[in-house]
Amino acid sequence: MKKLILIFFFFLLTSTGFSQLKGISFEEIDSLQQIQKRKIIIFIHTDWCQFCQSMKNTTFKSQEIIEKLNSDFYFLDLNAEEKRDIAFNNQVFKYQPSGNNVGVHELALQLGTLHNQIVYPVLCVLNEKNEIILQYSSYLSPKDFKLLLEKLKE
Repeated sequence: MKKLILIFFFFLLTSTGFSQLKGISFEEIDSLQQIQKRKIIIFIHTDWCQFCQSMKNTTFKSQEIIEKLNSDFYFLDLNAEEKRDIAFNNQVFKYQPSGNNVGVHELALQLGTLHNQIVYPVLCVLNEKNEIILQYSSYLSPKDFKLLLEKLKE
């Protein structure tokens, strides 16, 4: 019986004590904006980018950042090599192959290109009208990302 109580307590603690980052899809943005207007933060990354993976394992694991993103913004995670079509902003974006099993998604290019190139990771921030208000192309530590979120909330 004690084991059962301990197991129950452990699951209760882990399910309530640690919140998860709530990523949404591009297709959900319009309906969510009608319910509550928020800025949109898009994390554009690839599987092979070490700085992208580092941000996933540090910055986006910070409980403070997770709570701020979940409560104040809409967060989208976009793999730049995503092969499925994505409908966003009354347009359909597609994967563009550039070689043998290599390519980039049109939406990643649209949102992440800075100075005619895309360098991962990219943070793209959109206003409530889906207009780009900030693009940042570099690793952000949890501390720096928290500062950015505070400025964006103003």
